[in-house]
Amino acid sequence: MVKLFKPLVFATLLGLSASLPVGGSASAQSGLTALARADSGASALVDQGERVEMMLRLSQPVPFRIFTLDEPRRMVIDFAEVDWTGFDTEQFDTAEGITGLRVGGFVPGWSRMVLDLAGPFRLVHAQMSRDDKGAVLTLTLDPTASDEFALGAGTPPDAQLVRPSTDDAPKAAPARKLGEGPLRVVLDPGHGGIDPGAERDGVVEKELTLTFARELQDVLNRAGGFEVTLTRAEDLFVPLETRLTLAREAGADVFLSIHADAIAEGRAEGATIYTLAARASDTASQKLAERHDRSDLLSGVDLTGQDDVIATVLMDMARTETTPRTDRLADALVEQLDESVGMHKRPRLEAGFSVLKAPDMPSVLIELGFLSSAKDRAKLADPAWRTKAAWAIRDALSAWEDEEISLRDKLRK
Repeated sequence: MVKLFKPLVFATLLGLSASLPVGGSASAQSGLTALARADSGASALVDQGERVEMMLRLSQPVPFRIFTLDEPRRMVIDFAEVDWTGFDTEQFDTAEGITGLRVGGFVPGWSRMVLDLAGPFRLVHAQMSRDDKGAVLTLTLDPTASDEFALGAGTPPDAQLVRPSTDDAPKAAPARKLGEGPLRVVLDPGHGGIDPGAERDGVVEKELTLTFARELQDVLNRAGGFEVTLTRAEDLFVPLETRLTLAREAGADVFLSIHADAIAEGRAEGATIYTLAARASDTASQKLAERHDRSDLLSGVDLTGQDDVIATVLMDMARTETTPRTDRLADALVEQLDESVGMHKRPRLEAGFSVLKAPDMPSVLIELGFLSSAKDRAKLADPAWRTKAAWAIRDALSAWEDEEISLRDKLRK
C-alpha cells in the first residue's frame, strides 16, 4: 500500500464530503484567510458505537488540513486560522475514543487541534459546510488495523515545520569575546501557542512567561550593555530544537529559559534556578523535566523517523568550559533573586531539560514560581514583583559578566 501525502482537495463551501483512503491526508485550500472563532458550546466530539464523530462550529469557513501521527497515535487538524479563545475542550470532548485534546496557535497563519487516539482510527469523512450561523466541520473516524494506521501516519509536506534554507536563514552573529560589545542574552519564554504549559485559576504559563520575558527585555534594554533576543515574541509554538537554533543564530552569550510550572503533588513555592544534569536533583525535578520535554509531542510534532537533535545530544560532550560558567551564572542569579524577591528553600536544582542541552552556551532555566501555589500566583500577577525580579536578573547578568571577564584576564596572566 502506498503512503499518500498528496492532499485531497474538496470544496469546503459547497457542502461536499470527501471519502478518504487509509493513509491519506485531507486538505481543503480555498481563498479563505480570515480568522474564524470556534464555539465549544455548539460543538461535539462523541462516540457513535465504535466510530468517533466530530462536529465543530465555526463563525466562518476556513481552509484546513488533517493528518495522523504514530507513536503515540494522534490526529492533527490544522486551520488557517481559528481563534480558540474561550473554547472548552472538556465540554467539547466526551468521546472515549479520544483520550486527550489540545487546541491553540501553531505557526504564523495556522492554528491546530491535536486529538490523542485511544486506538488506530482512519478518517473516512471530512466536510466543512456553510450555513446561516457560519460553518460546521464534520469528521467521521472508523477503527482500522494498527499496521494500516502506521503506514498512513506522517506529516504531509505542506504541514512540516521547515527552517529557512541556508541561503534564506539569518546569518549567525559573529563570534566575539565577552566585553567586546553588549552581552547577548537570549530569553526563552516557555511554551506558547498550542502548548499552554501549566494553568491554575485562570493563570496560564505561556502568557505569564511571555509577559515577563518582554518586561525583562525592556529592563535590559534600558540598562544598556545588553543585546536581547526572544525565541518567541507572540503566542506561537516554537519547537525545542528551534529555540536553541535561534539562540545560536543570535550568537547568545547567555540563554535563559523562563517558566512558571505547577506540581500535582506536594508543595513548592518560590523561584528556582535549574541547570543541566543527567540525574535530576529529586523526583519532582525529574517529573518537571519530563513534562517540559513533552511539549513537541503534545503540540503534534512528528518525532518518529527523525534524528531528534535535542534528544541525541550526547551528555558527555565537551562541556569543560561551559559547565563551570553556567554554574557561576546560576549562582549569581540565586544571589540576586534571593536578596530581591526570595526563592525556593532549595534555590539551585538540576535536571535533564532538553532546552538546556546546548554545549556551546551557558544556559539556565528559571522557574519564576509555581502556579500550584496561591502565594506564588499572587506574586507572579503583581507587576511590581515582576519588576523587582527583572532587576535582580539584570544585576546577576552584569555581575556574572564582570566575573567571567576577571577570571579570563587572570588566566591570561
